[in-house]
Amino acid sequence: MVSTRSHPAEEISIMSNQADSSSTAGSSPSHQADSSTAGTAPARKVVAAYFLSLDGVAEAPDKFLTSWDDETDASGADLIATQDTVILGRRTYDDWSGFWPTSDIQPFADFVNAAPKYVATSTPLTGSWANSYPIEGDLTTFVRTLKTQPGGDIGIHGSISITQSLLAANLVDELRLVIAPTIVGTGRRLLDTLAPTHLQPTPATTTPSGNLLITYRVLH
Repeated sequence: MVSTRSHPAEEISIMSNQADSSSTAGSSPSHQADSSTAGTAPARKVVAAYFLSLDGVAEAPDKFLTSWDDETDASGADLIATQDTVILGRRTYDDWSGFWPTSDIQPFADFVNAAPKYVATSTPLTGSWANSYPIEGDLTTFVRTLKTQPGGDIGIHGSISITQSLLAANLVDELRLVIAPTIVGTGRRLLDTLAPTHLQPTPATTTPSGNLLITYRVLH
């Protein structure tokens, strides 16, 4: 959800919210969250960030997010300022690993290239994107352990199924949304198929382009 004013359309297309379906990993080499430091610090937050249409569609935001402004841009920079770890689905990883290593779209390029990226996948990762690791074992078990380790916020970017799985497991702490003033009618919706979930909204901001910037805290 981060862009510069010179590249908004290109970045929104590359960062399209994906309907990743992989939720476990069995590849090698792999990564398993270390539980030895559990309980030594407050739990980290899992933050899922999405562009949405007014009717809740998260898929292909380049089709409904038609305008950009400084406030929308700044919200993305604020989002990643507190994150130091990323969870990705396999489809998002495959799309991003061919783009972000050579991108000059800042500050997201530096952030996502440097951050540890844990990928939910059942097959070995391809390519050589630095700091990328397949998740070993069950996704929810991995994230539950990761939350107990020292560090900043854990971001979910672009992977719809990953967010749905972690919401269902009560592991997402915040939803950071940019809601465009557009109804698209069709497409994958972020919050379909979920059980009732109670949220606490924070004060929202409407940008000059009409985008609604809002954060919902998940009440556990």
